[in-house]
Parts: sequence; C-alpha cells; structure tokens
Amino acid sequence: MSKFAYRYSIVLISLFLLVACTKRNKTAEAEISETYVSDNYTKKEVDIEMRDGITLHTTIYTPKDTSKEYPILMQRTPYSSRPYGEGEFKTQIGPNIHLMKEGNIIVYQDVRGRWLSEGHYENMRAYIPNKTSDKDVDESTDTYDTIDWLVKNVEHNNGNVGVWGISYPGYYATYATIDAHPALKASSPQACIGDFFFDDFHHNGAYLLSYFRATSLFGTPRPNGDQPIDTAWYSLPDLQTEDQYQFFLDKGPLKNLNSFFEYDIKDEMSIAPDGMTDDYFWNELKEHPNYDELWQSRGLIQHLDKSKSHVATMIVGGWFDAEDLYGPLETYKNIEKNSDGYNTMVFGPWDHGRWARRNGRNLVGNYYFGDSISEFFQEKIETKFFNHFLKGKGDANSGLPEAYVYDSGRKEWKEYNAWPPEGTTKKAMFLSENQELTTELKGASEIKFVSDVKKPVPYSEDIKSVFTPRKYMTDDQRFAARRSDVLVFETEVMQEDFTLAGDIMAKLKVATTGDAADWIVKIIDVHPADVETNEEMQDHLKMSNYHLMVRSEVLRGRFRNSFSNPEPFLPNEKTEVNIKLQDVFHTIKKGHKLQVQVQSTWFPLIDLNPQTYVDNIFKADEADFKTQTHTVFTDSSVEFSVLE
Repeated sequence: MSKFAYRYSIVLISLFLLVACTKRNKTAEAEISETYVSDNYTKKEVDIEMRDGITLHTTIYTPKDTSKEYPILMQRTPYSSRPYGEGEFKTQIGPNIHLMKEGNIIVYQDVRGRWLSEGHYENMRAYIPNKTSDKDVDESTDTYDTIDWLVKNVEHNNGNVGVWGISYPGYYATYATIDAHPALKASSPQACIGDFFFDDFHHNGAYLLSYFRATSLFGTPRPNGDQPIDTAWYSLPDLQTEDQYQFFLDKGPLKNLNSFFEYDIKDEMSIAPDGMTDDYFWNELKEHPNYDELWQSRGLIQHLDKSKSHVATMIVGGWFDAEDLYGPLETYKNIEKNSDGYNTMVFGPWDHGRWARRNGRNLVGNYYFGDSISEFFQEKIETKFFNHFLKGKGDANSGLPEAYVYDSGRKEWKEYNAWPPEGTTKKAMFLSENQELTTELKGASEIKFVSDVKKPVPYSEDIKSVFTPRKYMTDDQRFAARRSDVLVFETEVMQEDFTLAGDIMAKLKVATTGDAADWIVKIIDVHPADVETNEEMQDHLKMSNYHLMVRSEVLRGRFRNSFSNPEPFLPNEKTEVNIKLQDVFHTIKKGHKLQVQVQSTWFPLIDLNPQTYVDNIFKADEADFKTQTHTVFTDSSVEFSVLE
C-alpha cells in the first residue's frame, strides 16, 4: 500500500468515527442486501447553483417505484456525499433502514467549499442576520436555495422536505431551521454542534487537546486554488506512538505543536502569513484563546430565535456524548424558549451518534445499558417523527412526547411533557471533610492538594492515541479517586433511589498559590460490590464497586467571570468558581453511593494549564509551567436537579 493510500484509509476510518456514519457492522448489514440501494433507487448527481453563482454538488437518490410521490430527506455535510460517479451507490441511505425501505427521496450535499462543491469553506460559517444582496450567503441561504431547487426540479416529490444530520451535519440541520424555506417541514439536528467554544474543541474555554488530531480535517486548504476535489486532501498528524499522554507531556507547551500544521504544499510557497501555520483552523485556535468576536459570530445558539415555527424539530443526543453534548441540549432549550412551534428532544444512553447504528447490545465504553436501544429509537421515534410531518397530518399530535429520555441508572425510557420534568427541585450537597458529601454545611475548612504539572491527572487509564475521545465518558473512575491530587466526596449508601434530572451546578470556593488554574468536577455513581460484570468489560476491571462517571466538566479558571475577558486569580485568596455541568437523567439506585471528584488537571483531554497566568496559553513558554498548591473550601457545594 502506498503512503498516500495508507494515509487516505486512516483518514476515512477516523472520519467515519467523527460523524458517526450510519454504515452498519456486518451483522447489522445482513438486514439489507449490499445492492438494496442500487436495486431500489435511481441515483443522480447535480450541481445546484446558489444565489451568488456558486454551485454545490448534490447527490439525489429517488425510488424506482414512481407510482407515488415522496418527501425529500436531505443531509448537508462537510464530510463528502460519496461515493461519486454513475453506478456508485451507498450501501445504505437515509436516517435509518426503515425510512430507506419504505421509500423517500434521499439527498446528500457537499457544503460550500468542501469536496466537489465550489466556494470557500468556513469552519462554522457565521450567520448573516441582515442580508443586503445575493453576495450575503451563509448556510441558511444555501439550504434555502437547495430546497427551492429540489422541490421544483426533482420528479415525484410531494413538496415536503426534512433534514437530518449527526455532529457537523447536525449543525447544518439546525441551521436549516433559521429563515427556513416554506417546504421544510421537519428537522432533526442530532449531536449538533452549537458553538465551538463549548463543543468539541473547547469546553468552557479549556482547549480539548484530545481533538488535536482532528484539527487538520477542518483547517487544511483545498489544493489548486481551492478547487473542488473528490479525494481527501488532508491527513491526520502521526504521533508515532500509542501513548498520547506521554507524547503531549514530552512535547510541552502548545506552541511546540505548530510544526504538525506545516503542510509543505507541493510546488507552492507556504500560504500562511508570518507567524502562522498552513492550517487555518489551528491558526484560529491559537490566535483566539478567548470567546471573542470570531467564536461569538460562529455560534448558532444565539440565533435560534430565528428558527421558523413551521419547521418541526426533534433534537437528538446522547447522555454520554464526549463530542457534542452542549450543542443538542442548548439547541433544544433555545428553540423551546424562542419558538412556539413543535420542538422535542430525545436523549438516550449513547456516545456520539450511536443511535444511528444497529449493534444490538448498547454499550458506551465498558458500560452496558441494554439491548436494541438504538433500534427502538430508529423505528419507534425517528421514523415516526419524519413520517408524521412529511407524509402524515403534520400537526402537533405526533404521538411522541416532548421529552423522550432514557434514565441511564434505571436503564429505562421515560416520557415527559417538559424538560426538565415537572417535579424537579434543586438540592445542594456540600464538599465536607473526611471525604463526605453531605446535605448540611459543616464549616469552611480547607482541603489542599498539590497540582504537579509534570504528573497531571490522566482522563483515562487506557494507553492509546485517539482521533477524538468517546469511551472515557463512562470510564471507571477508581484510578483517579486513588490519586492524591483528586479530591473525593461521597455519600453514605443510598437508602432509596435518587434521580438526577436536569443540570448540575458546582459552586466551588477555591484558592491557589499561583494565579491560574483549571477546575474539573466529576459526578460518579459508585456501584455496590455484588454487581455482575458484563461480558464486554475490559479484562482488568470488574463491575464490583465500579465508579461510573455520570457527568463531568471543566472550567478554565481565568473565565470564571467572563469567557471574553479572562482574569488571573489572586494568589491564596478565596475565590468563587461556578461550573455548569450539562444535564443528566440518571438514578443513583438504592444501594449505590453518589460521589463527587474535584481535580485541576485532566490530561490530555484538555491542555495543561501553566498555573501561572499568561495572556495566551497557546503561546506559553516552558518556564511558565509551575506546580502549585490548590485549596478547596468545605463550604463548596454541588447543586443537583432532583426528581422527586
């Protein structure tokens, strides 16, 4: 195999992981023949002209049975609408096999500036609220123009259009609802990115170093003057090791990673200006460490007041999605707040995009949640949603609840007419001495720990280099609990079920001997000793006393008061740090214990904080990194949303 072919194959494998591609494993694919799509659909590739003259490459699969009319189901993607060429077919099309088998017109489109579409790609292209000419284009106008062309030119369509997508395509599905075309009747943004300062590459201002290898996917310029191309033009950085913890520790400051983004473009001078790399996304990351105009303009959450009420929305996410959890939750909440249209949410015990697979047993990492959970979603929820709004009455009586949510502790689906459910109350627990998590405040004493920049707390005990993280969201946290730089607070054994339903707010009171620090809070379900171990568990682990991470989050301490205007800590001064943890729906069952862990490093999930204040950590020097002693005060608390 040639070096190029090898790199190309690695990129494809990783790409499929990133977007949760809906190709199934061989067992699941046995449900349909390899030639089902080509046997039952006609494929056509067209280049649709947008209002500014740019054409977007679009693949249309139309049922061969032309005796009736069909809705159009569309996905817009930066990850390619391949396979390209007459006679080349996907082995499966549409959101799921049910919608494929019953017949729909399925459309895939390369977004502007990617693959065979013309134009220039902008990562999270900013929405233009006040357009004054046909030159003012964004993903909203591109979606509108595409739908307009499809309903006017594709034969046998019934005039109703739906869009769906997972991850980045989910972001485009959200975008479609803004200033939407009248024919767009239903949209299902799934694991949808909402804002790159809080999804994927950042969490609350902390850079997710675990996404380092994904950077080139978004920031490598297309060759030949940005011309359309049908083969991958990017490659992932080769770390040349499976031990990413040691790799990043040895590399040191982030600025030492710049060399991975010098692409040595053949027969051309470097396209990067002085001080910049060839990767425009890496340049954006390192030149914009704060929530400035660049990131603010590209966030989509703040524009959801422009979502049109004639578009029914069903937001889908996974409670254990390491990549996009903020996005779907905030998308649902903001559409709900700003629109009187049909808007629902579905959250299950999934990692990124797993609801689109058909694996039978549903696991995230080591943890088993049940059988056929994704299959149930596809048949009973997703198919029902699209059929009602694209083929049925299309009224509010869809037969689906406002919130279809899976209790990941009880391992069962629940239906509610609101999220969070009616009947939730806020309950605070305090981080008390003697590793106790108590319902009453027991003083304001100090608990100290040393945060050593040479020995940061790992986010996983696995030794591997990953494209993007997934498994750690349900990892057993015993390895962390037994470190001296991880503080542990735990309840007594629960005497009755304790259901967490909604967001969690950690209200820390802390101090540091330095003037910079990160703060990480983890919510843990400690299982009893007599729990049976499932067959997929890693050999070195047992379910006995398993410390299941239910939710976790980081806040880069400099952003405790503002994500746009960072500020240092005053050394040794008691300071409030509030961290919003994303929603959960999890019952700490009778016989289990609730645990909270607090730490200051989480490596290399997030980059290493120098623990001395610098204006831009991407440009920090080796000398800036200092070991510090941190303090957590026992009047710190965690406020839970509890369902009675």
